[in-house]
Amino acid sequence: MGMEWIKPGVLLGSLVFALMGVLIFWLCFLIIDKLTPYNLWEEIVHKQNRALALVVAAMSLGICIIVAAAIH
Repeated sequence: MGMEWIKPGVLLGSLVFALMGVLIFWLCFLIIDKLTPYNLWEEIVHKQNRALALVVAAMSLGICIIVAAAIH
């Protein structure tokens, strides 16, 4: 196994895929935020809507799993 992950190509590839995954997740979250009839951030942070926060957390995990599987 050794020090394979220290190689510049491997490290750069990991960073590129991590950045790509974060950008795809962010875009998916913005799209879902636009599709809902209310502002998710305002509902969760200002109005303390815990049920909506739980739904958004589950949605976020689902999107992250899909993105990770697609990139892998």
